[in-house]
Amino acid sequence: MENCTFTEADFAVFAIEGLEPRMSAIRKQIQPKFHRLGKEFAKALAAELEIKSLPVHVAQHIRRTKNPPKDTWLAIGGDSRGYKKYPHFQLGLYETHVFIWLAFIDNPLHEEKMALQIIEDPALLFKVPDDYVVSWDHTKEQVVPIHEADLLNGLIRWQTIKKGEFLIGRQISAEDPLLISPEETQRFILDTFKQLLPLYRQAYSVYEIKEIHI
Repeated sequence: MENCTFTEADFAVFAIEGLEPRMSAIRKQIQPKFHRLGKEFAKALAAELEIKSLPVHVAQHIRRTKNPPKDTWLAIGGDSRGYKKYPHFQLGLYETHVFIWLAFIDNPLHEEKMALQIIEDPALLFKVPDDYVVSWDHTKEQVVPIHEADLLNGLIRWQTIKKGEFLIGRQISAEDPLLISPEETQRFILDTFKQLLPLYRQAYSVYEIKEIHI
C-alpha cells in the first residue's frame, strides 16, 4: 500500500479558523491521502467481496457556506452517484482522532429491514472485538464501547425513528503511536473494515440486485 499515514499536521487542520482557510488545508493536506488510501482499501474490500470494484467518495463539504467542517472523511461503497443510500465504509478525521466505520446514516434504502435483520439475528455483533465502538448519530463525536452499549434499544431506535442511525467501528487517537507507522496504521484500518464485512454482507442481503451498483 501507499506509504501514507495521518500526521499531527493533518489533525491540526481542524484548529484553522474560517471556512475557506480550513477547506483549503483539507483539500491540500488530507484529501490527497484520502484518494490514495481510499483506492487501496476499496480494491482490497472488493477482492474480499469478490466483486469488480467499490466506488470511493471523498467528502467535499459543498453545502457549507459559513461554518468550517469539524471533521472530514472518505466513503467506500454505494454507487457512482453517492453512498448515503447504502451501507458503506468510512474513514475520517476529527481534530482528536481517526474514525473507521461501517455506517448506516441518512435513511438508507431498506433501513427498517436492515435494522430488523440485525435485531433478529445479532450474532455477528457479538463477534466484534471489545475495542470496537458504536455511534447512533454520525454528526456527534460521542461513541460508546460496544461492550457497554445498549445495542437492542439503539437498534430499535435506528429501525423506528427517521433520524435513527447506526455506526460501528474503531478509532485511533491522534496521539496513538500506531500512527507513526504507515504500514501498521493501514493494516489496522483494513483489519477493522474486514472484521465488519460480515455485517456489510448481511445488510446488503435485503437489497434487490437491480438496486446494487457496486
